[in-house]
Amino acid sequence: MAQINESDTLNVKASLSLTGLYQGGNVETIIFRAKSDFSAKLWKNWVYKNQNSYVYQAFNKEKADEDILSLNFLYLNPNRKIYPFVLGFASTNYRREINLRYLIGTGVTFQVLNKNKNWLKLSISGEYENTDYDQAIFNYDTFNGNESINTFRGTIWMNGKYHVFKDKIIVNHEIYVQPSLEQEKNYRWQGDIGVEFPIWKYLNFKINYRHTFESLVILNQEQDDRFLTFGFTLKSFE
Repeated sequence: MAQINESDTLNVKASLSLTGLYQGGNVETIIFRAKSDFSAKLWKNWVYKNQNSYVYQAFNKEKADEDILSLNFLYLNPNRKIYPFVLGFASTNYRREINLRYLIGTGVTFQVLNKNKNWLKLSISGEYENTDYDQAIFNYDTFNGNESINTFRGTIWMNGKYHVFKDKIIVNHEIYVQPSLEQEKNYRWQGDIGVEFPIWKYLNFKINYRHTFESLVILNQEQDDRFLTFGFTLKSFE
């Protein structure tokens, strides 16, 4: 959770977060997560923001997860209280047998709080989504036989970042709910919460927890995923 604020006045901002967990012995466990966050002012009133993440898990040298996610936003007048944006997402998911998922859409952001280093934003967006699966047998029979499933979605986002205890602790979060507007049983949500402890002005120690849920999954797969990881965030700004 780099959580760069697109409303900041800096022309370019970037950060890289690396967290993970390793356990050896009778049961070898590897969990690794990398996340980059970048934003740049393209023109006077336009800001481009890119977030990429990679998650890998293995147990006794057998791969359990390998997920790639790329989020791309283009904002107009993000210094205002209310501003529009367009988005384009692409992702893969090894355990859920998703070969490729992409979304394109548009929305609007409301700045609830933007004071000093603390900020809170609410966003509403609509997207077209297409997901290509490895197989076509799902936990809901109505979707069986379709390796490619597309739908229109609506999304509610809540993003925030807070400096507390005189900047000794930084708390950030990204939460969204994403139902299908056409398929009642096709919805998802995610909560991502990070706590950072500054070590140097460009380096923080980080604890991160992520919980994801997808209602529509391949038959016999779990709908929930949880990750608790520890690591560092390296950034280009204070």
